[in-house]
Amino acid sequence: MNAITNFFDAATGQITDPILFMAADAAVKKQVIAIWAADNARNAATFADKIDAFLSDAQVGYAFLAPQLLRIEAEVYMTKYPSFDISAFMPVDSSGDMWDVGTLVYSMDQVGQAEFLAGGAFDMPYASTKMAQFTRNFHLAAIGYEWNTQEMQRAAKLGRSLSSDKAMAAGLASDRFIYGIAMTGKTPRGESEKGWTGFTNDANVPSAQVANDGTGPSRLWSAKTPDQILRDVNEALTAVETNSGETMVADTLVLPTTAYNDIATKRVTDTGTTILGFLQANNAAGESLSIRKSRALETAGTSNTRRLVTYANNAQVLKFHLPGPHQFLPAFQKSSMVYEVGGIMNVGGTEVRLPKGMVYRDSF
Repeated sequence: MNAITNFFDAATGQITDPILFMAADAAVKKQVIAIWAADNARNAATFADKIDAFLSDAQVGYAFLAPQLLRIEAEVYMTKYPSFDISAFMPVDSSGDMWDVGTLVYSMDQVGQAEFLAGGAFDMPYASTKMAQFTRNFHLAAIGYEWNTQEMQRAAKLGRSLSSDKAMAAGLASDRFIYGIAMTGKTPRGESEKGWTGFTNDANVPSAQVANDGTGPSRLWSAKTPDQILRDVNEALTAVETNSGETMVADTLVLPTTAYNDIATKRVTDTGTTILGFLQANNAAGESLSIRKSRALETAGTSNTRRLVTYANNAQVLKFHLPGPHQFLPAFQKSSMVYEVGGIMNVGGTEVRLPKGMVYRDSF
């Protein structure tokens, strides 16, 4: 009885130390319930039911949570958020896995040139190749959510599923994080923790301001004629081909959202076509030109001005490394009342491999 009296008062029928009671072995717990039952059979049954229910909370929680997460995860990943979709701007490379530490890229260039040679010469010119290698590191990032026992038990008692709001919030947060890294190299808090740049601000991409020949004079499109605006865009398109030695042709134009909306409503003189419609049909890149808009370009230019980007949208020019897309981990009980569902991703950022396959134009 000594072990029992450590935490049970037989006179009052009360447990004096619940912590010790929970730590006691099953035989001692049965003795406590038996003693209490001898005093009051009805209350003993109630007490035993409560003890059994409390002791089984963890098992009930896991049993209820596991199928809920299967449903929630499926629902989360069926939900798309186009405003954070980076695949419209660049190829996404998901080769690798969640635990890769980086990627190694080899490049090769041809060197040597033909020259005139005398019939008896000994100085034969030779061609050769030059190899180089580049590395890019991947980094683990995370966003998850948690449930507590109260939420799960209430949902189970009401016969309803757990809400997917928390899982959807985590999924949206991961999309927002990846979008920020892809476009600017920064986290949603504006931090450039890994020293990365993104689609809108790579220092190696050729950059210039548009012509200063609008009314005023001004570089702003609001002070320019439709013909001058078309000229600014076509100059940026042809610059890709010129800068790359005619090895790349721009097939994509990305404008700030406000600029895109302006030219979508402003008519070209003496035509019934908007600047956007005319540009789509008549441009230096050909009819295959894809025109998109992005809020990330509103202040990406010189002195926080608007910036446009023209480029060849293929993996030779640029790509976003995402070897480990966001995924939820199995739930685990991290405290007596709280279950955590972790979410992790492996991110490598935006890599501009051929900077001259892109062009920036600012201050319009």
